[in-house]
Amino acid sequence: MTTPTTGNSLRTAASTTSSYADDALNSAEQALGTTRQLATQAIEKASEKVRDLRVGMKDLASKGMGSAGDAAAAAQKQLSRYADATGRYVADQPVKSVLIAAAAGAVIAALVVAARRRNQP
Repeated sequence: MTTPTTGNSLRTAASTTSSYADDALNSAEQALGTTRQLATQAIEKASEKVRDLRVGMKDLASKGMGSAGDAAAAAQKQLSRYADATGRYVADQPVKSVLIAAAAGAVIAALVVAARRRNQP
């Protein structure tokens, strides 16, 4: 049998439980909202870092390509100077140039022959 006092106790307990459940739900919703905000901020920061890295890599690649181009141009200039100097030397001293070229050819031929002999059983 339910007495009026027992009925009031049950209603009070149910009301208190409902209040606790509402508080727990509100706390969970707040925690979820805070977690969403933190996740959004973390994603935004990561996106900024990726953009910064991408821009930095593009700059670095451009500088590298520019440096390689400069080095190639410098090497080409130097080779052109050597070719001009060699041309002048050959024009000024043709006999000596032919003798030097023949000696160099003989040395290269001797090296090739020696290498072939070494490789044969």
